[in-house]
Amino acid sequence: MKIHLIKKQTIQRFADSHASGKSAFENWVTAIKYADWLTSSDIQLTFRTADILGKGSNRVVFNIGGNNYRLIGQYHFGATYVHLFICWVGTHAQYDELCKLGQQFTVNEY
Repeated sequence: MKIHLIKKQTIQRFADSHASGKSAFENWVTAIKYADWLTSSDIQLTFRTADILGKGSNRVVFNIGGNNYRLIGQYHFGATYVHLFICWVGTHAQYDELCKLGQQFTVNEY
């Protein structure tokens, strides 16, 4: 199924303020545009370094820009599309802080 990316403008705003990662985020968005997922394991076929989070969260963490940036998305498989909601975007260091607080399962800034 094709991916319906929700809050793409969030990614664009973040990439605009982090010029060194702009092309990496553009590449990620392009990969999403052409992705075809039927199960959560297909996410990792598209993005080999993606981590599927547990605890029934339906969340995935994407490593972007050589692992300099992280993006947390929440996915829902619908009848015709996979809806991918952008929950959080930040640097790897910011993500590490989020994890220390255990917030990677609940954060929803967008």
